[in-house]
This record gives sequence, structure tokens and C-alpha cells, in this order.
Amino acid sequence: MTEDLIYKKDIYFPSHLGTNDNLITLLNRATRILCDWFSKAEKYGPLPFDENFKCLMPDEDGNSTEDLFSDIQSLLNNSFNPVHPGSLAHLDPPPLIFSILGDLIAAGLNNNLLAYELSPSITLLEDSLCKWFAKKIGFNDSSGGIAASGGTLSNLNALIAARHNSGLGSDPNSVLLISEDAHSSFIKCTRIMGLDEANLIRIKTDNNGSMDIKNLIETIDKCLINKKKIFAIVATLGTTVRGAIDPIKDISEICKKRNIWLHVDGSIGGIFAVTSIPIKGLNCINQANSITINPQKIIGITKTSSLLLVAEMRTLENTFSTGLPYLSSKEDIINRGEIGIQGSRPAEVIKLWLGLRFLGLKGIEDILKSSIKRKDFFIKNISKNKYDIFSGPLHIISFIPKGITPKDSDFWTKTKVNELIKNNFMLSRPKFKGKYFLRVVMGNYNTNESHIEQLLRLLEN
Repeated sequence: MTEDLIYKKDIYFPSHLGTNDNLITLLNRATRILCDWFSKAEKYGPLPFDENFKCLMPDEDGNSTEDLFSDIQSLLNNSFNPVHPGSLAHLDPPPLIFSILGDLIAAGLNNNLLAYELSPSITLLEDSLCKWFAKKIGFNDSSGGIAASGGTLSNLNALIAARHNSGLGSDPNSVLLISEDAHSSFIKCTRIMGLDEANLIRIKTDNNGSMDIKNLIETIDKCLINKKKIFAIVATLGTTVRGAIDPIKDISEICKKRNIWLHVDGSIGGIFAVTSIPIKGLNCINQANSITINPQKIIGITKTSSLLLVAEMRTLENTFSTGLPYLSSKEDIINRGEIGIQGSRPAEVIKLWLGLRFLGLKGIEDILKSSIKRKDFFIKNISKNKYDIFSGPLHIISFIPKGITPKDSDFWTKTKVNELIKNNFMLSRPKFKGKYFLRVVMGNYNTNESHIEQLLRLLEN
């Protein structure tokens, strides 16, 4: 191989020769640019401060390093910056430092969790980490799970397993029961599974935003009368608008008595179950057949990081296994592409593993407790005479002026969001019960009480 070809190969790909100095130089430069962008949040706030980014496509010849780094800088300047203390709109906290490093290592490895031979250490790591989570929430030795790109896909994996396990895989009369405040992902899941709107039955919620048990029992009985076959009931552990928790203990008893699969959508609140933090309603989740947990939503694991945990691993094997005839596996090790919808997957579990190891259980509890503390501080100090407040045991609050009409709620929330962002506070405006609300999510570890006090002063104006 000529010297020119060796040099060109080093530009395109990591080399098996030498020290990869070119890659080291590029990584160092990219890191400086990224860290500088983090620091700019103090001045510019959470929203983009330069809207001149151009989505340039490849030219005939490759672009220069300088061109690409200029594009990277422009991309960052036109991006949402989650590290700013005023970033309180969504379940998107600042990224944990060691999780960022995990993303880098995963990209560099370029291993594929489709099969053990393509990701030997990562296969064992994901299996072990899922089992650790499963044990922490109270599942037994036959439990485990699989990672996915987000809560929607984890929920879908669970529901497909539930329907397969019930023997209703192609039955048009199979139905799924969820609360009326459950996440919108279940609409997608229903469509993907070949079901229509009539197969997704919503249960009423009470004044606390939790599933109404009386209405659940009535609905189950009505389904039986109408020859509808329930393949799963979903309990929500943290609703999107107010962080409410369904009565999991009562629902689990009903599911056990009637032999119905219980799935807990713990995308928001499930991570609390691995700690000793006392959260009302967080008992008996180990009675579920499956649970979704999204560490990315509060403890800063970089996207994407979602886990589906199951009480019995064989249910995932029975549902998704195809044999993968073109790939081999080590004895007693299951190829991860055989226990979920996804085939090829990156080694994203590394960022979860490094993040958790870095934090330790005390660090995880510190982040979660701080989010509850910020929520409590906000609720304690917001005007109860001026606002109706909707919240639950977790770190989410939605609020709206008392007596406001649906039409006026649209105008008020739009106006207030724009006013707040001028002061570098980013809140969201979900539609809930026919009205628009302002929602604040207290999962940003950079937010302190002085920031919250400033926000409350702006809301009083």
C-alpha cells in the first residue's frame, strides 16, 4: 500500500496502525466547540441564538475540515440548549457528563446489539444492567429486559409481548385498556399492532389524575359482555401533564384475579422505583408483567435511553425469537435482536452504565430528590388565589389562571410563553381537559431556588 493511500485511509476511518493522531485532533476540537456552546447558555438562554443554519447537502467532492467545523458550530448555535437553568419545558434535562462520554465510546465501538458475536461485551452489559434494574424494582430471578430508543418503542415491545402471550395475536376483538391521561404513544402502538381506535379503551381518571378503579372494573365487565378480549391493562407511573400515578396496587390485584397482563408505563416515574425515595403510589410495581423506565427523562442519561423490564424473560424470547439463521451465538447467551422489535442497535447502554456507575445510588437519589424539592418549592410559593394547580407526587406541575375560558387559555399561554422566553425561561403549553396550560418540569439540576423565585415573580406580572 502506498503512503498516499495509507494517509487517505487515516482520514476516512480509524486506523489499525499508528496512533490515530488525526482523530484525536478532531475529537479535541469538537469537544472544545461543544463545551463552549454549553457555556454560552448563560448569555443566550435555552433557545437557539443564531437562526442562520443551512442544511447543506454533500458536494461532488468532500468538504474540508474547516467547512465541516463551521457547519458544526452553526448547528449548535441553532439548537435547543438544555443546560440553561430556565430550561423547564420538557422532560429533557442537561446531559450527564459521563453519559456524553458513553455516547462517544458507543459510536467509536460501532458494535451491533443484534447479536452476541457483533457485541460481546455490550450484550453481557445490557443483559446484566436490565437484570439489575429488574431486581431493584422487585422482580425475581427470571426477570430481565431490553433497551430501546425511547418509551414508545419500549411500550410497543411490551404490548406485542402481552398480546402474543394472551394468544390474541391476530384477534380483531383484542383490546387494550389505558387511562384517559395515558401517554399518546399508545395510539401509535395500537395502530402499529393493526388495531383501530375502538380497540384502545380509555378509563376515566379521578380528581388526582389517577385511573378510576370503579370505572376500570365496569369497563372490564362491559368488555366481557361485548366479547372483547383484553390483552393488557396499562397503568401510568407519571402522566405527562401533571405527573399523576395510577393506583398500581389495585390494578395489579384486578389483573391477577382476571389473568390480564399488567404493563406499567413508568417512562417518567419508573426511575424512582430503584431508590428509597417515598413516592405515594409507587408500591406493588413488582406485581406487573412489564414496566418501561426512561432514565433519559430526569437523571441526564443522553438520548436515547429507555428500558423495558419484564417479570419473565421467556415472554420476550417466545414473542420475538426468529432463530437468526445467519448469525451464531454463544451457548446460554441470547442474541439481543431476538428479544425485541429492533434488529441492529448501537451500544447505547454504555452511556446508561457509565452514568449510573458515576452517580451511584446516592447520586441518583440526590438528583431525584432535588427535582421533588424544586417542585414543592414552586407549588408552595405560587399564588393559589390566582392559579389552579395540577400536580402529583413527581416533579411536574401544570397551572392556569382560575376561571379562564378555553379560548382565553390559548391566548394567555401563548402570550406568557413568549414573555417568559424573553427572560430565558422555557415552559411548555400542553392542552389538557379542553384548555391550554403552562407546564413546568423541575428536572433540571442546574435550576436553583433563586431561578424559581425569578420565574414566580414573572408569573405574578
